[in-house]
Amino acid sequence: MKITAIKAWQVDLPLKEGRYSWSNGNFVEVFDSTVVAVETDEGLTGYAECCPLGSTYLPSYARGVRAGLEELAPHLIGKNPLALNEINACMDAALRGHPYAKAPIDIACWDILGKATGQPIYMLLGGAMQKDVALYRAISQESPEKMAAKIAGYSKEGYTKFQLKVGGDANDDIDRIHATRAVLKKSDLLVADANTGWTRHEAARVVGAVANLDVYIEQPCMTYEESISIRRRTSLPFILDEVIDGAGTLVRGIAEDAMDCINLKISKVGGLTKARLMRDLCVASGIPMTIEDTWGGDITTAAIAHLARSTSEEFCFSATDFNSYGTVTIATGAPQRTNGRMTAPDTPGLGITPDFNVLGEPVLIIS
Repeated sequence: MKITAIKAWQVDLPLKEGRYSWSNGNFVEVFDSTVVAVETDEGLTGYAECCPLGSTYLPSYARGVRAGLEELAPHLIGKNPLALNEINACMDAALRGHPYAKAPIDIACWDILGKATGQPIYMLLGGAMQKDVALYRAISQESPEKMAAKIAGYSKEGYTKFQLKVGGDANDDIDRIHATRAVLKKSDLLVADANTGWTRHEAARVVGAVANLDVYIEQPCMTYEESISIRRRTSLPFILDEVIDGAGTLVRGIAEDAMDCINLKISKVGGLTKARLMRDLCVASGIPMTIEDTWGGDITTAAIAHLARSTSEEFCFSATDFNSYGTVTIATGAPQRTNGRMTAPDTPGLGITPDFNVLGEPVLIIS
């Protein structure tokens, strides 16, 4: 089998809540997502999606996905999409860095592999370790009262895990954490995610002020070194996200006892091939994961669901149903939330079919 063409579509994904806000005043109202197709000479086409969280969250941005694809695609024409290690080696040789631009090609090749073998991707990733997976709900940064009210509302929809967007003024964040923990059940989980937004002294103040609460602290500071400094000052469970950007930093974090959990974002690390490696390292090292991505719609949600479903509940801390946040449906067959949980499709590959009436004409064709 050979790759004959790579195509890309740009699609806007507006939010149901109107705005998603996180640390230090950052926000997005309409996400810019890229849908990718990898076509083959045997009539099989694989699909994927990549949607960076704006341009200030990670070293990635929406137009960079499409620029990266334009750079990478000519090197992949004629390659066997089923040879996943070769595909990734070819991309790494053609473009240094930029894993987020490589991710949709890798995921689309996994989709082809599933279709070629008649297997859902979760089977190819090791099999179904869960029937369905627990989801968390991200609570956009607002006043403590509004955030607490949103948590109460989402609790009624079946969510039991909540990721609170903090990383602003330390006094406000202390109030946000107290107010939201107060409306949760004892069994509910609360994560205070600063998204690198605190300086070290602000983070030290916050973890001290909430030390008596049942709350996880996620990615308090910009750098790995600053963050593990805060880990040493608190007994609260600790999550790293932005600074765990590949297998190398994961191995370092495990060796240095830098975290209790990580956020494993598929596009951040370069796709399912590298995410699977990191997943397996985490399982071998006893590190649970939130399995997700930077953002996206139906196709991203499907990829998340497959990796999460192939991970045991013990190590799948939570996952994300990004397609429930937006107002636009871009594919049929994608996972749908039921009582705070979702599952991966049992059909071959990702199990989704893009809606080209929504996507329109491709913005990139390389053949």
